Amino acid sequence: MHTDTTSAGAARHFDIAIVGAGPAGLCLAQALKPLGRSVVLVEQHPASSLENPAFDGREIALTQHSVRLLTDLGVWQHLPSADVSPLRDARVLNGPNPFAMTISHRDAPPVRGQAPSELGFLVGNHHIRRAVHSAVFDGPGAPTLLAGQAVERVHTTPDHAHLTLTNGQTVTAELLVAADSRHSPTRRALGIAADHHDFGRSMLVCAMTHDEPHHHAAWEWFDLGQTLALLPMNPCPATGMHRSSVVLTLPGSEMDAVLALGEAAFNAEMQRRFANRLGAMSQASTRHVYPLVAVYPRRLVAHRLACVGDAACGMHPVTAHGFNLGLRSVEALSAGLSQAAQRGLGLADPSVLARYERTHWLASRPTYLATQWVTQLYTQEAGPARLLRDVALRLGQGFAPFRRAVAASLTGA
Repeated sequence: MHTDTTSAGAARHFDIAIVGAGPAGLCLAQALKPLGRSVVLVEQHPASSLENPAFDGREIALTQHSVRLLTDLGVWQHLPSADVSPLRDARVLNGPNPFAMTISHRDAPPVRGQAPSELGFLVGNHHIRRAVHSAVFDGPGAPTLLAGQAVERVHTTPDHAHLTLTNGQTVTAELLVAADSRHSPTRRALGIAADHHDFGRSMLVCAMTHDEPHHHAAWEWFDLGQTLALLPMNPCPATGMHRSSVVLTLPGSEMDAVLALGEAAFNAEMQRRFANRLGAMSQASTRHVYPLVAVYPRRLVAHRLACVGDAACGMHPVTAHGFNLGLRSVEALSAGLSQAAQRGLGLADPSVLARYERTHWLASRPTYLATQWVTQLYTQEAGPARLLRDVALRLGQGFAPFRRAVAASLTGA
């Protein structure tokens, strides 16, 4: 790994500067290697946390399309099979009603001419981060990494984007890419406003073992006063028991009480909330809580700037599109920059950035709005809303074209 140690105050110039070395930023750096351009990654966290990321509770549902992208980037090959769990079906439940709309892998369109045996795959976020890091820095053409340094000031001129880091070092680049979270300080510093939707709820995630099998089906359960989700993992390596990533969404004040429970009481509480449908449940990892806030920028580009990953679209996790859309942004931007090179255009040519913005807007904006609508419909507690949800699930189950459309979305077709 090339970690830069240039002294404070010294200026360095690169063709492309990526702020944020999370999965999206790292994937973009990997995708840009064929261009042969100089790339720098600026990351506020230390290099050690990138190389060996800690477990953060989050399991990422990857579509078939995302897996193909990660394979093409040389990332998928760095994921051990034990860290990858197949996602064969998805079930949606409403309240205490035992009926579930089931989206099966059999509803999905062919993948490269073959019927898929799963909708997608589940991989821990920390496993993805480690795999991407290995792909980027273990091979040739690795970018420069400026780790442990936040961006203190950023501005653009007609010729360059300028970054001043907290150690006083200055970085200039022909193109600046914001990949620094849905609340991107870089995006905001360059004048791009964003629409925020705070759902007023928090999401608790952890791994749990349970008696009943999950059959590699994901659950999304819109229950009264709470939303529950189950993401099927491979069996617990220590005990061989069925294991899932479980998600509980509650108002913040109620979440505090759940988080404060001891392990035995927490196990009993989660078993109760899942209505004993999984049998006895036992905590199998640390617990992690995240606020639920969706963000969509009013623009995805500006002068010498492009946004990717969560900086381009911060999704509610209910439809599992977040990181998949982040990979779509990487795919669109890297393809646009490759085409620009073939046409002899600059990296920050306005037509190149405008094309990227249109492409990713069409890929992300409709999904973002649809997710907002689904979230609002399925979290309303009024009687008519609950009845409408029941009717919608039964109609959806009985209407094959709808199931196929949802399956296509879940596979990324």
